[in-house]
Amino acid sequence: MLRIALPKGSLEEQTLMLFTEADLEIKKRSRGYNPTINDPRISKVKILRPQEIPKYVEEGYFDLGIGGYDWIVESGADVVEVADMPYAKTGAGIMRLVIAVPEDSPIKSAKDIPPGSRVSTELPNVTQRYFEKIGVPVKISFSYGATEAKIPELVDVVVDLTETGETLKRNRLKIVDTVLESTTRLMANKKAWANPDKRQAIEEVKTLLLGVIEARGKVLISMNVPEDKLEEIVAVLPALKNPTVSKLYNSNYFAIETVVEKASVNTLIPQLKAKGAEDIIELAISKIIR
Repeated sequence: MLRIALPKGSLEEQTLMLFTEADLEIKKRSRGYNPTINDPRISKVKILRPQEIPKYVEEGYFDLGIGGYDWIVESGADVVEVADMPYAKTGAGIMRLVIAVPEDSPIKSAKDIPPGSRVSTELPNVTQRYFEKIGVPVKISFSYGATEAKIPELVDVVVDLTETGETLKRNRLKIVDTVLESTTRLMANKKAWANPDKRQAIEEVKTLLLGVIEARGKVLISMNVPEDKLEEIVAVLPALKNPTVSKLYNSNYFAIETVVEKASVNTLIPQLKAKGAEDIIELAISKIIR
């Protein structure tokens, strides 16, 4: 039913992993751009450059696509942004389109950039609009990659996407301003979104994908607690909502279950044990559906 476009390149591996964890496994052939999926809601999957996906979704070649907000803005694609998908090659998935200059430059903000400066970027439309907005005329050239390497011989300023800023630092560049922040988006074609059957399929796919993202970095903790320790232990438990508490049969013990951040478990479990919790179990979570 749904034709889906997925991003090639830095997001590809994480996207395929996301679909697998959502029980929507995509089988990719060696060097193939037309992988397969065994799901009645999805009839076609294609892997494309992320720059192309928003326009192809807008024009109806695909019902659904995954790509960066930056490329939606750059292309001016008229699509439905179904969901924010906070994941990237590493980390939580927040990318920044930044303005960078040599680290020894006196420039402290974009407004300090001299008129007529040479600017290189992979997003010329967004960059052009930004410099027009702040009233600084510059000469913008399109970059085919390795943008940070073009300073100082070819350009004076780069406008580049970064997640951590480390690549810019390694090339002795400093960030002086942020043009926009971008995250991965699930986007839909407007006609597909208006079709009740396709809309339902899109919503179901969205639910599965977001369920996986929501569960990342979280675990389920369960334990048995004596009645006289219950309030003290509940008070220290972090939870998405209130923890689930149920009385054990024919006993003065209660069972507690709650979802917590995996990063906190190494200190939380000893703390719970010291306060009287028993039979503590930590379980992995594959999805959290809100």
